Amino acid sequence: MQAAMLTRPAPAQAQQASRTTTVPAVLQSRPRVSCQVATQEAPSQMSAAPKNVRTAVMGASGYTGEEVVRLLSLHPTFAVSALTADSQAGKAFSDIYPHLVTATQVPTMVKIADVDWSEIDAAFCCLPHATTQEVIKSLPQHVKVVDLSADFRLQNVDTYREWYGGEHKAPELQREAVYGLTEIYREEIKNARLIANPGCYPTSVQLPLYPLLAAGLIQHEDIIVDAKSGVSGAGRSAKVNLLYTEIAEGINSYGVTKHRHMPEIEQGLSDAAKTDVTISFTPHLMPMTRGMQSTIYVKLAGGATVDELRTALKTRYDAEPFVTVLGEGVIPHTRYVRGSNHVHISVFPDRLKGRAIVICVLDNLVKGASGQAIQNLNLISGIPETTGLLQAAMFP
Repeated sequence: MQAAMLTRPAPAQAQQASRTTTVPAVLQSRPRVSCQVATQEAPSQMSAAPKNVRTAVMGASGYTGEEVVRLLSLHPTFAVSALTADSQAGKAFSDIYPHLVTATQVPTMVKIADVDWSEIDAAFCCLPHATTQEVIKSLPQHVKVVDLSADFRLQNVDTYREWYGGEHKAPELQREAVYGLTEIYREEIKNARLIANPGCYPTSVQLPLYPLLAAGLIQHEDIIVDAKSGVSGAGRSAKVNLLYTEIAEGINSYGVTKHRHMPEIEQGLSDAAKTDVTISFTPHLMPMTRGMQSTIYVKLAGGATVDELRTALKTRYDAEPFVTVLGEGVIPHTRYVRGSNHVHISVFPDRLKGRAIVICVLDNLVKGASGQAIQNLNLISGIPETTGLLQAAMFP
C-alpha cells in the first residue's frame, strides 16, 4: 500500500520576531509577543473574521469534549450549536457534567446523525480512536474540523495499521490533514480544513525537542523519554485499572515499548532532524487527575552546552503566548500549568558528561488536547489564537 502523506511543510520561524500584542499583566514579567494575534500586522484578517462561528462538539460526554465545552463557555466567537453523544442523546449536558450547569447556552445532546450540518461551521471531533475516519468523511466540505483522536496524525497509513490494528478508512483525508502542533506548523494550520490535533505525550516531547534537533544542538540518537500522566488521560470509561483502589497511592508504567504515541513522536522528531529518529519512551500513570510531565534525556551534539540549549529554546519560544522556557535551575511543576493552555520547559546539565535533561510540563486535557484544539480552530477561523485561552493555571 502506498503511504498516504499528511501535509508537513517546514515550519516558519523567522517571522515571529516582528509580531506585537497586548499581554495580560500575569505574563508581563517576561515581555513576549503573541504569535499570529498582532493587531498591527493583520487588521484585514481580523476585520474579515466571522463574528460568530457555530461549532459542534462530537463525543461531548468524554473528558476532552467536556474540556472543549468548558473552555468555550467564555469564548466570544465560538458558539456551541450542537453536542453529540450517541449513548447520552436526549440528556442535558449538565446531567453528565453538573459543574457546567451554568453553561446555559449549550444545547441538549443528540446523536451525530441528528445534527443539521448546514447550521454548523466547525466541529471538534472528540470521538475514540479509529471511529472518526468515516464520521469526518461524511461531513459537508464547508465544515472545518479539528480531530482530537489519533486517526489523522500519522503520515503513513501502513504505520497507522501497524499501531492501531486496522486499515485506515479515509486515506484521502489523511493526505489533506494538517498536523496541529500549533507553535511548529502555524502557517500551514491557518489554511487547513482538517486539523489532526496532536496527542498529549507527543506535544510534551516535540515542543522541547523539535527546535533542538532542527538546530543540530542535540544528537538524534539515544533519546530517552520518561513520561508521566494524570488518570484523565485514560478517558472516562469505567475500567478496573482506573478504580481508586487500583490507582491511588502508587504509580505504574504502561504501554512499555508499544505505546501508540511513539510513532507520532518519532514522526515529528524525524521531521525536525531530517533523518529517522527512534526514541526510548516509557509512560507512567500517576495518581492525580490531570497533568503531564516528560523528562527527556539527550546527548549534546557538536560541543553544544546546556546554556546553548536553553538559549535556543528561549529564542524559539520567546514570542509564544503559551510556551515558557524557565530560567536556569527552575524546575517545572505540573501544578503550575493545571487547567491552563500553558507549557513550561526547563533544561538541566546531566551528571553524565555530554548529556542534558529537558523537562516539559503541561495539562494533558488542555494544551495536550482541548486547549490546543481551540487554539487551532482560532487560527483557521482568522481570530487571535489566544482567544478564550488566557486563563491562568489553577493553584492550589
